[in-house]
Parts: sequence; C-alpha cells; structure tokens
Amino acid sequence: MIHDRMGRRTFLKRAGMMVLAAAGAFAGRESRAQHQVPWSSGTERPTLEAPANACDCHMHIYDSRFPVAPYATLRPGDAHVEDYRLLQHRTGTTRNVVVTPSTYGTDNSCTLDAMARIGATARGVAVVDASVSDDELKRLHGLGVRGIRFNLVQAGATTVEMLEPLSRRVNELGWHVQLHMLGDKIVEIEPLLQRLPSPIIFDHLGRIPQPAGIDHPAFRVIGKLIDKGRAWVKLSGAYIDTKLGPPAYADTTKVAQAYVKAAPERLVWGSDWPHPTEKDKPDDAVLFDLLGAWVPDGAMRRRILVDNPAAFYDFPKSA
Repeated sequence: MIHDRMGRRTFLKRAGMMVLAAAGAFAGRESRAQHQVPWSSGTERPTLEAPANACDCHMHIYDSRFPVAPYATLRPGDAHVEDYRLLQHRTGTTRNVVVTPSTYGTDNSCTLDAMARIGATARGVAVVDASVSDDELKRLHGLGVRGIRFNLVQAGATTVEMLEPLSRRVNELGWHVQLHMLGDKIVEIEPLLQRLPSPIIFDHLGRIPQPAGIDHPAFRVIGKLIDKGRAWVKLSGAYIDTKLGPPAYADTTKVAQAYVKAAPERLVWGSDWPHPTEKDKPDDAVLFDLLGAWVPDGAMRRRILVDNPAAFYDFPKSA
C-alpha cells in the first residue's frame, strides 16, 4: 500500500515536472516567435546573437507631430521610438544612430526628439544646408549629433555644391559627412571626394549598382578613399540594389564580403529600419543574420557592431 502511494506520488511529481517543462519549452518558443515589429516582416529572432553594446548605425524615426518638407518624396507613416525599441528587443542591439530622413529636409526636430527619448545609447546624424550657423552646429553637437547627411538620391535639402564647405566646417567639430548617392554619381565626383577634409561614410554599401557589383568603378573609388583613411562604409540596405533578393541577397553579399575582406576596421552595420524605400518590408532577422555570411569571424563581427561604432560615433568605450 505504501509502495502504491509512493508510486502514485512519484508518478504525479514526475508528471507535474514534465508538464512544467513542456509549458516552459512552449513559452520559450512563444517568446522567441512573437516579436512582431512595425515596418518589419517576420517574427523570429536572428540566429546570430548580438554582442553587448551592438550598435545599429542607420535607422530613422518618423512622427506626424513634425512637419514634412514640401519637396519630400518619401513620406512613410509614423515609426516611433516605441516601435524601434521592439526592433532592438528582437535583434539584441542596444545602441543606435538616428539619421534625419529626407522627409524632414533640414528640420532635425524629429531626430533630436527621438535621441532625447532614447537617451545616452543614441547618437544622431543631422541634415543641414549652407545657411546653418556655427552656434547651431555646436548645439547639435551638445545634443549628440556626430555627422551630417547628404542625400542626393531623394534630393531636395542638400546639393553637391554644399559638400566641401560644410565638410570643412563640421570637420572642426570632429564630425563626418554621410553620403547617400548612386554609384555613378560617386564616380562622377571622385575629385571632390578626394579633397574633402572630413571623414566620409557611404550609406548602404556605397549604392554599388548591380549586376556590375565590385566590378563597377564606384567600388574602386570607395576603396581608394578607404585606403587613404578617409572613408567608411555602412553594411546596410542589402535589398536596395539587389537583383537576386532575399534571403541570401547573393549579389549584394559579394559586395559586402569584399568590403569586409579589404577593411573591416572601416565598417559599421545598420538596419535601415523602417525601410522607407521598400513597399514590401524585409525581415530584419534575415538582414541581421546576413552578417554571418558577410563576416564569418565572431571577433570581426564584434568589431563592426561594437568597436567601430564606438569610435566613429563617440560612444563610451565598452567594458
């Protein structure tokens, strides 16, 4: 009888443990799967684990509280800081660089508001024109801005003619100029790029056209600037110039791998969330996992995700 009772107790105890274990496993699967992020497809986490202090160096915030520039061609819906935090939770990144999008012209209010909401883990890249005062540049610096962007694809706020004089002015603050322009335009203005005094960072893999890829002369121009210690590249926007598409983005992957082979110390990574150029939003877990193919070495990935951004955007040194 005692043995029977002990048997039943043991059975019930083990059964209870199995139920709890199954429930825990189910909850684990659920917590892993349920990561719906606005402006992003998919719900799974990336396979790659982000290292501590990993930085997303290219993302935007959109908020209808702030006026849209009258000439803006990209006018996406609201993508708030709270939405972006969901993306950070999904990918595991903890630092970020808010880039003023073309939608707001030279009004950086939305970006500055987002940076203030996020706090010390955010830096900013502003958009200014030749009329900006020195006092305004200093104010932006004090608020965490570390560069200015020239978007010559969705044109309107900035021009090529502004590049050299503004590069000279922001270089005194230790800032860089961020360039979003098509590969053919990069080739066209190579002499200008070679004489800019400030560091340069190229958006979205340098917008190297496909299918030419690394055989396009723009890749050579960017490579020469990197070799001179003047340029950096954002490993971002794999979907923008691809002809082959997801999940491997095999054509833009070759471009990214070539940059990694040539100069991993000059690269940072960015999500480009909320992907304003894309009608069909990409899967951000797939985009993050591309780093596994682009940068197979874990120590090198950490450099691109943590160390390079910390130096380039003036984050505190990681522990």
